[in-house]
Amino acid sequence: MALEIKTFGDPVLKTRAAPVREFDETLQRLTEDMLETMREHEGVGLAANQVGRLRRVLVAVVEDEEYALVNPKIESSSEETEVGGEGCLSIPGIMVDVERPTAVTVSGQDPSGNPIRLEATDLLARVIQHEIDHLDGVLILDRTDRESRKAALREWRERLLAQNA
Repeated sequence: MALEIKTFGDPVLKTRAAPVREFDETLQRLTEDMLETMREHEGVGLAANQVGRLRRVLVAVVEDEEYALVNPKIESSSEETEVGGEGCLSIPGIMVDVERPTAVTVSGQDPSGNPIRLEATDLLARVIQHEIDHLDGVLILDRTDRESRKAALREWRERLLAQNA
């Protein structure tokens, strides 16, 4: 079942998600619903707080490979970084440049509670970092320079005004 995506301005997006302690059917259903929601909105990643659940869960799809990470934690990051344009399902239509490490090692669990360790590079590394930021209450607007943030917020306000006109 597709879930409602919370948009910029909703306080849940700026709230740190709590660790998952119970690995049950509800968690399994949440990850499946998040994957469906992400696909429906043509995204590549989605964090649980983007659908109003303050649990440390993220999903991603890169090159047709699906990922569901519970309690993800970045263990290490490459020194090499890259600036790339990022969008966000919670701030539709807005793109900003964000600098991120090009590779990360992530640990966590799968929805059944089994340990996972993932070496992610390129797009997958960027997506995982973006979604972990969400779980920490950090948005792409917090990761870009001041001028880009101002321009993005101006564009966001104009879009909202146009929708409500």
